[in-house]
Amino acid sequence: MRKRRVVILGATGSIGQSALKVARDIPDRMEIVGMSAHTNEKALAAAAKDFPGARCVRTHGPDGLERLIELATMPEADLVLVAIVGTAGLRPALAAIEAGKDLAVASKEILVMAGEAVMQAAAETGVRILPVDSEHNAIFQCIEGRDISSIKRLILTCSGGPFRDAPRKEFDAITPERALRHPTWQMGRKISIDSATLFNKALEMIEARWLFGLPISQVEVVVHPQSIIHSMVEFVDGSTLAQMSHSDMCFPIHYAVTWPDRVPNSLRPLDFAALGRLDFESPRRDDFPALDLAVEAGTRGGTLPAVLNAANEIAVDAFLAGKIRFPKIWEIVAKVMAKCPHIDHPGLEQVIETDRAARALASRLVLE
Repeated sequence: MRKRRVVILGATGSIGQSALKVARDIPDRMEIVGMSAHTNEKALAAAAKDFPGARCVRTHGPDGLERLIELATMPEADLVLVAIVGTAGLRPALAAIEAGKDLAVASKEILVMAGEAVMQAAAETGVRILPVDSEHNAIFQCIEGRDISSIKRLILTCSGGPFRDAPRKEFDAITPERALRHPTWQMGRKISIDSATLFNKALEMIEARWLFGLPISQVEVVVHPQSIIHSMVEFVDGSTLAQMSHSDMCFPIHYAVTWPDRVPNSLRPLDFAALGRLDFESPRRDDFPALDLAVEAGTRGGTLPAVLNAANEIAVDAFLAGKIRFPKIWEIVAKVMAKCPHIDHPGLEQVIETDRAARALASRLVLE
């Protein structure tokens, strides 16, 4: 059985910490050879004690990007796990692909911003893009070995967030503290707010379009509050396959690292009798317009997904800082998407420039 030599970009965040748990659980299959942290030096030092052979790098400062790229292209690594929130992981991810490293993607922004470029680079170099998001990892497991023509639709499940049942009239009064209290997952601040607005699922729709080579019209969302089924695939014969597990990011990380094998671990299995029931409902698209914005961005393509992502990051930061109300997150993203210049088939530098322009425009809208 093959042991993966893994670099973790963002080892002190929630995904990075889960990856370290997996490495401790299956040391015969996963060796940590490199780790990065932005500012959390204490957590990085603690991880270094458990993995003394790993190269540890802090990326806070003007040379941070260069350090990330050096780590992502380490000769001894064969898999790079990108667990950096936001757009900082894009260049290191492309550098890893160019260096022939398989890529485990936990950062949605990489494929949302530059999905066409990333998937094309992976195809040209022959590396694997292994999804770590629980939803995309679930789809990856369900469609493995099947021809894409056999797929009717991908069904991403969604917890609904903390305001799944909240009346729309109460949205203006939502505070950051309330929005950060996710009912299922323990996550970072940015992704927690994205889950509350459903922009997390919007980004996942665009990500799925690139990962699996299907138009976004074949990507749907269903609310599943228990977060036991992580996603489903409906095939043209009417059959549907689903992947199920407890809400623990160690599951998708474990599968990405050990793929294509199934390897025993210490993770808690499901007790179906204890679960009792699994519920599903349609998302409230009028009240949570992020999903329709994703369909627009994913259908038009080009730089529009990057615009959506950039505007959302600025709006989320503004909401967390108390500068805007909760519903204005959607308003800002929609306005920036409508106003930002569009490029149909952008190169990487055009994507990055569009990202800057969208952020600048969103920042001005925050002040209005």
